[in-house]
Amino acid sequence: MDIGSLEQAYREGALTPCGMVAAVYDEIARVGERPVWISLVPRGENLHRASQLESNMAARKLPLYGIPFAVKDNLDVEGMATTAACPAFSRAAAETATVVRRLLDAGAILIGKTNMDQFATGLVGTRTPYGICSSVFSEKHISGGSSSGSAVAVARSLVSFALGSDTAGSGRVPAAFNQLVGLKPTRGWLSTRGLLPACRTLDCVSIFAETCADAERVFHAARGFDWQDSYSRVPRAGEPAAPWSAGERFRFGVPAAAGLEFFGDEDASRCYRAAVGALTKLGGEAIEFDYEPFRKSADLLYRGPWVAERLAALKEFLAGAPETVDATVGGIIRGAAKYSAADAFEAEYALAGLRRECAAAWEDADFLLLPTAPTQYTVEEVLASPLELNTNLGYYTNFVNLLDLAAVAVPAGMKPNGLPFGVSLIGRAFSDDGLLAIADRLHRKLARTLGGSQRLLAETPAMKACGAPAGCVLMTVVGAHLSGQPLNWQLTERQARLVKQTRTHGDYRLYALANSTPPKPGLVFAPGFGGEGIEVEVWAMPEETVGSFLNAIPPPLGLGTLRLIDGSTAKGFLCEPAGLEGALEITHFGGWRNFVASAS
Repeated sequence: MDIGSLEQAYREGALTPCGMVAAVYDEIARVGERPVWISLVPRGENLHRASQLESNMAARKLPLYGIPFAVKDNLDVEGMATTAACPAFSRAAAETATVVRRLLDAGAILIGKTNMDQFATGLVGTRTPYGICSSVFSEKHISGGSSSGSAVAVARSLVSFALGSDTAGSGRVPAAFNQLVGLKPTRGWLSTRGLLPACRTLDCVSIFAETCADAERVFHAARGFDWQDSYSRVPRAGEPAAPWSAGERFRFGVPAAAGLEFFGDEDASRCYRAAVGALTKLGGEAIEFDYEPFRKSADLLYRGPWVAERLAALKEFLAGAPETVDATVGGIIRGAAKYSAADAFEAEYALAGLRRECAAAWEDADFLLLPTAPTQYTVEEVLASPLELNTNLGYYTNFVNLLDLAAVAVPAGMKPNGLPFGVSLIGRAFSDDGLLAIADRLHRKLARTLGGSQRLLAETPAMKACGAPAGCVLMTVVGAHLSGQPLNWQLTERQARLVKQTRTHGDYRLYALANSTPPKPGLVFAPGFGGEGIEVEVWAMPEETVGSFLNAIPPPLGLGTLRLIDGSTAKGFLCEPAGLEGALEITHFGGWRNFVASAS
């Protein structure tokens, strides 16, 4: 049910959106609505929508044409009830949540609303009156929560993707327990208007999908500024820069041994070490960091006044109908009444200090690689110890939104007991696209099948490199800025990363400039020259540093647009014609390095 395969079936005529809708509802009827679904869009209504899409030729070009999806039942859909897994709370939505509306506008077909931990309070999936969702790999083991139904709907191939929500890890833990990709975007990049708040200052709408390519497709269709959401935001120019995502080398943080915790699950520990090894083979360098300030930040989420945000969203309802609320959920939310305004400020001060300590990790690492969850419990174990085990599950997730980070959870192999293991790539705000690019490579290195199916990951489309990485400019260098040359530091100090070594198109000539310190070449565009091209390097440079780089370029050199041997273009050094006075043509050397070597 991955998007790429479904699109191919539509193109080839093997399936139509109407046929897809019928097949989905037939399968739901066969297996039953519970516990995955709380409510469904009527079958006839979706058949009508699918028919309208099929008859509209323009609709066939929409990015999510005919793609089925589900949403967690704390997101509003006009005409449907929002229950948040509490029947007494149920209320009809007057309008559709912004993020859901954007997906519908992109051609997707909403199948229904999914089960969840009540009021999005939990990482377990057991706190609901609609039935407990188990992992698709074991009826005895939890699916993870609070977005349990959304994850299982994707893992069972009932939909191609689903929306969840993530405050403490609810978009990531269920992904790990059901062999899915879970994207927890940067806070505010997906609108939360129409999402019932858990902790409004921290909440994110999350995406479950079978592949990183699918998650990226949905993310790009759904994201954007929403002026009606006071927490909505989009990146500033250069802010999403992830030059490391396109380079041959990158650095990733792993906790020092003292910070790793698997609560006795040695198989999970071995899987994590294997993931570290696999990422190293993909070009990464593992850098140890101190996990303690991250752990302390995570503790603040439920052991600090942020839990009072849950009470702020529900205090009127809780006061009027206490017996209708799950006992564990009610205990957590009502317990927030003990916190004062002074407590909130003191916790914010503590978090600011921890944020400063955590920043040390980013001085050496481009992103972090952590287990998504340290272990996976049975339903019986969680029901017997709901608070302690839930806390354990959030060991590697609870800090992410507090520290304003982005995260992508990906499958990372299977344990000997037949349960999946997952890891998360965690980066700075707005590094989402870069994380997805690396996550896709790691996913394809470590996993074989999709969700709970036997369909092969290798048969699905990988993410495509689309020119420059997010927030970056591709910069081509030809002489003193090449790797190992005297001005290369001007690139590295601006966090630029080498993307590739290549050659220019044949219509360029190279000169050794006169009176240049350090010695530099001048590249000149010569239409019709028809040479073999000049050796160059292409680097990805963050947009926000390009200005200072430009200011450091001395005459007669300047930046222009270069055509490369493969037909692509990139910014790079060109020489003004007047600068060639006294210069020596060195085109026949094929590049600056060869010329320098010949002169030594």
